[in-house]
Amino acid sequence: MNKRIEILNPGESRNKYNEPIKTLELVARPWAAVEPLQGREYYAAAREHADVTTKITIRYRKDVDRTMFVQCDGVMFEILHIIDPEFKHEELHLMCKERQ
Repeated sequence: MNKRIEILNPGESRNKYNEPIKTLELVARPWAAVEPLQGREYYAAAREHADVTTKITIRYRKDVDRTMFVQCDGVMFEILHIIDPEFKHEELHLMCKERQ
């Protein structure tokens, strides 16, 4: 676990005109191991898209869920699945997709 990541929770606040603004609130800054699993490029609607699946391993936390995002080295990831290996509550594997 050699990378410092940020776990972010989507929220909402209001601007000076009382309009809703989407925000990201910092939940935690744990150390993590970030490992790209699969890279695949495909063409759709005459544009190139990249679909990257990444496994991020952190120590066990109860306050992480699939609605949150992970930021690592300026790259934002969506959490697709959360795996607690063997239900030992020692670590979590966050299966993520790079947010475009």
